[in-house]
Amino acid sequence: MPKSHPFSLPLTSVELLARVRDHVDHKYIKCFRLLTLGWSDGNTFLPLTFTLLSSEKEKNRLCSENHNIDKRTNGSKLRKEAVLKSPEVMISLLKQVPKYAIPASYVLFDSWFTYPKTLIQILELKLNTIAMVKAMPRVYYNYNGKLLNLKDLYAALRKRRGKAKILSSTIIGIGSDKNGNEVKAKIVFVRDRNRSRKWLALISTNISLDDNEIVRIYGKRWDIEVFFKMNKSFLKLAKEFQGRSYDSMVSHTSIVFTRYIMLTLESRKNNDVRTIGGFFFQCCDELQDIKFCEVMNLIIDILKNVLTEKLLLSKDIIHSIIDSFIAALPCYIKEKLVFLSCES
Repeated sequence: MPKSHPFSLPLTSVELLARVRDHVDHKYIKCFRLLTLGWSDGNTFLPLTFTLLSSEKEKNRLCSENHNIDKRTNGSKLRKEAVLKSPEVMISLLKQVPKYAIPASYVLFDSWFTYPKTLIQILELKLNTIAMVKAMPRVYYNYNGKLLNLKDLYAALRKRRGKAKILSSTIIGIGSDKNGNEVKAKIVFVRDRNRSRKWLALISTNISLDDNEIVRIYGKRWDIEVFFKMNKSFLKLAKEFQGRSYDSMVSHTSIVFTRYIMLTLESRKNNDVRTIGGFFFQCCDELQDIKFCEVMNLIIDILKNVLTEKLLLSKDIIHSIIDSFIAALPCYIKEKLVFLSCES
């Protein structure tokens, strides 16, 4: 789940600090953009890696980078990555996913990165995407041999009547892969619950998914918003520490994310009944319902059946073997058992 988020700081002398447009307040602020890649199973969100982005435009950077940093170090590599465009950095972060050996089925993000070129690049990494689509007039999709932007595509589709949440869906072409084959995707138009006469669009590069499943999976993206809220409001992200070097900013963010991971894992371990730990205790409770004597009687019955079927022994011989078996048991086991006689 890649996500770009403002990381504001008041100091203009902070290395690589830049003027970044805040699309909420519609003004420029002095900050970094925190691009984060996280993993979620729908119940727990864990941050995997991040990049503190400056501006790719040098005129928007309030302070240049420290040129005394050794070019072979990770610090130098992070500084080079900080001045790249967001889609390029996102692809770089996704390429690191195999290193973590964490299974992932879909990449979820909002409309910031939803361009056909980006979706095709993610497919080349053998990952499918489910994302929000912005109605951009110069971004076209191939529908029945015609190139249409999102608004024209919606106008060309047949709508579902009534108060349906899903208004329409269709399969479109978003471009070509390296071999020249058309890449297809599925666009689902849903009703905007805040503005009933408006619509929102979701795109999935897995065209076999049902419309409702696409909407359901995309809803999991909200986990990353909760993650940022927790870090900024409760774990003091960008508030408890201020430094002037880019390395100190990265270190501070790493420490805050580590705190969040520790708290999240502890919460899942102790409170979430859907975890393996909860499943283990449920199994223990189930086993407690089976008395020790019942288990031993079950074992003896199985032993008698095996002796009868496999060795074709008489009942007297089988009783003798069972008696010998019981006599050979340790005293602490025999004390817990009450055998009046061996029943056939």
